[in-house]
Amino acid sequence: MSEEIKEEKISKKEQMKQEVKALLEKLKGQQQLLREAKLPVIVLIEGWAAAGKGSLINELISEIDPRFYNVTSPVIQRENECRYPFLYPYAEKIPENGKIMFYDSGWMEDVVRKYVRHEITKKEYKTRVRSVNEFERQLRDAGYIILKIFLDISKEEQFERLANLQDKANTEWRVTEEDRWQHREYKRFREAYENFMDATGDTVKWHKIDGSKRRKAVRDSLALLTGKIEKALEKGKYNGDPFEEDFPLIPMPKLSEVDLSPALEEEEYKEKLKKLQKRLAELHNIIYRRKIPVVLCYEGWDAAGKGGNIRRVTYPLDPRGFDVMPIASPEPHELNRQYLWRFWTRLPKSGHVCIFDRTWYGRVMVERLEGFCTEKDWKRAYNEINEFERQLTDWGAVVLKFWIHIDSDTQLARFTDRQNTPEKQWKITDEDWRNREKWPQYEEAIDEMLEKTSTKNAPWFIIESNDKKYARIRTLEIIIEALEEAIDHHMEKILND
Repeated sequence: MSEEIKEEKISKKEQMKQEVKALLEKLKGQQQLLREAKLPVIVLIEGWAAAGKGSLINELISEIDPRFYNVTSPVIQRENECRYPFLYPYAEKIPENGKIMFYDSGWMEDVVRKYVRHEITKKEYKTRVRSVNEFERQLRDAGYIILKIFLDISKEEQFERLANLQDKANTEWRVTEEDRWQHREYKRFREAYENFMDATGDTVKWHKIDGSKRRKAVRDSLALLTGKIEKALEKGKYNGDPFEEDFPLIPMPKLSEVDLSPALEEEEYKEKLKKLQKRLAELHNIIYRRKIPVVLCYEGWDAAGKGGNIRRVTYPLDPRGFDVMPIASPEPHELNRQYLWRFWTRLPKSGHVCIFDRTWYGRVMVERLEGFCTEKDWKRAYNEINEFERQLTDWGAVVLKFWIHIDSDTQLARFTDRQNTPEKQWKITDEDWRNREKWPQYEEAIDEMLEKTSTKNAPWFIIESNDKKYARIRTLEIIIEALEEAIDHHMEKILND
């Protein structure tokens, strides 16, 4: 090699080193600006086994403050071992405002591996691709900066790297049978990766980087990351425009049209309650064994009887197989994330029941009317909620939503009773009285909510609760009917498979 060529190589190497150093300094300075602007960042690093994903992340984080970033490597479980929706481990890890989350592989690898391995069908693959696009768009619309990188290497390069790792005692453990299998199926994986990137690159663009040139890969990744952050800092937090997908909706009556006269005598109520609770206990055992998840959502007027209704539903259930999630005002760490995060993290395992006492619908009711979110936020939420619930039912969950309904006079009577009864006074607050003054505005918002989010896969049920006994029986009947139908459907699927 001539001296001129050697010097040129040294010069290029030094130039690359200086460029990387400058970009790391830039990222270091941007980290403080991200905190001040409350901008969250997601960096998804995907790519081939042995492409250098871990090394790349290590370089990216080398100069930034470890208090304000995290690195996660979600475990990709076999499909038959998964107990949560497939996006759960990724949604659970989204960062707070002002922080950066680096994913060492994520939803791309999850979907592609399972599809190539034939653990999911072509139909399930398409469903998951749609869910990924929805997930990324929802995060982007909520102001998340998202960078998606795919580290690419040739089959020959991968073989050489895997061989080098296996030849050393201290690194042999890093090469798994999964990695060797991927190398054997390199052609199939390349096609699958390309198809996935084509199908999920419209909302958030994919950046394919040559992983065979390590320093250049670091330089290019840093340039992409700092460039995205710089653009976001200039423009401010993104707030996506609302849009509506054509979901199959069930026509719902206006609340003012609902007949609230149904009632039950005490003896009939007791007889039905005993029978229905016995049946619900039987069904709980079946759904547990067949791993059918159940999500029950309770909303309703203050003093409508949600608590008593929930108690009658949970009484016959095995306490090891259900949770009740009372949803209050979000905590600071919840406010600092996309609003659905605190519900993603409370979802039940398959076979379990989760009852939400107040739900994600706060976005289109309390948050809308009290000004806790922008108009774009709550208008966008109808579609986001429908997507979220569809992802739950795609997973196999039974999703039922109850609006516990009373009229204004009944609420006033119950408020007054609580106010005048010492042992009930804890149930009534000044906020309850303030909300009552806004009854017409809330009724208008609720009517719109019911109209736009009662889908065939996750329907709303208006429960007439002027008579609490009738409301409890009606709710139990709906739950039992839905569980029986889900169990029958589950059996049909097993037989067809």
